[in-house]
Amino acid sequence: MFIFSLKNLTASLAIATAISALPAAAQIQRFALSNGTINAEVTPDIGGRLLSFSLRDQPNFLLLADLPSLNTRPQVSPASDNIGYLGHEIWVGPQSEWWAHQKVNPTRAAEKAIWPPDPYLILAQNTVLEQSPERVILKSPESSVTGVQIIKAYALTPERKNSLKLQVRATNIRKEDIAWDIWFNTRVPANAIVYIPVADAADIKQKNMEDAQNAPLVYTVADNMFSLDMTPPPAGKVSRKGKLMIQPAQGWMASFRDKQVFIVQFPLQPRETIHPEQGQIELYNEYNPAKLEEGVLEMEVHTPYKKLAPKEFMMGDETWTLLEYKGPATRSAQLAFLRMHAAELGLR
Repeated sequence: MFIFSLKNLTASLAIATAISALPAAAQIQRFALSNGTINAEVTPDIGGRLLSFSLRDQPNFLLLADLPSLNTRPQVSPASDNIGYLGHEIWVGPQSEWWAHQKVNPTRAAEKAIWPPDPYLILAQNTVLEQSPERVILKSPESSVTGVQIIKAYALTPERKNSLKLQVRATNIRKEDIAWDIWFNTRVPANAIVYIPVADAADIKQKNMEDAQNAPLVYTVADNMFSLDMTPPPAGKVSRKGKLMIQPAQGWMASFRDKQVFIVQFPLQPRETIHPEQGQIELYNEYNPAKLEEGVLEMEVHTPYKKLAPKEFMMGDETWTLLEYKGPATRSAQLAFLRMHAAELGLR
């Protein structure tokens, strides 16, 4: 069930009006979600994104830019470029069609541009529909670029104190049919170790981005488990860079970093429902062991690609969980930890 509700709409609109009246130099709004076990922070500004997610007394697991150094009150238009705020945000897919179905920026349409993402989804201030210590619900503006309006709900889960529920509703605001998927994009530090259950190595496709500076990504597949390897680049290269498209065998992936394990769960989809240019899971990694602060690891999930009639909507969801980890940073120990918690988390 979608956790969006209209019961507090009047109060929510008052909040939104107050936020819109803030001066351009004001800091972004930050809404805290906390239950004594996990902490999360959401903003209705800069695209309405998740800024942080952590266990109590642990650092932010997400990778977030230095926001005070960036323009957090951008003027949003079809000509806007990307601003790398990072954290977690929502796109639509496939990427090849981002600028193909619009007339507000003919140049990008003619160029078949694959960058930047829709400015109305990643830069614009969102309306606050509901806000409490337990959940935040945000609504994007209507996009003249992709033809969607997105509602995002972030909520603590009473039954699982370590978990946060993310739900997204994308609605067609045009007078003609459109077709997209919902694309969850979560940025974490470049050296986080990721595990994904797979049925076969053939379910992994790599987009090679090798050049004079960058070597390809490397990974291991053994016992039906994929892991992204943080192997230093070979002599003559300074970093590793690449994109992996993965059809998982189960609806989850896990990432280890320091004393926290970040687990993302989602409904597993048949391969044929995912747009052929995408994977249900995608990993994008820029990894330079000498300059980790300049890199990034994107943990991405796609929902099924769907045609939407006017006013029709589609939905997607993820459940995020954080666990404390005190074991060694080895593949065997980390997989043993995941197996130990599989039943309680429903990893199957």
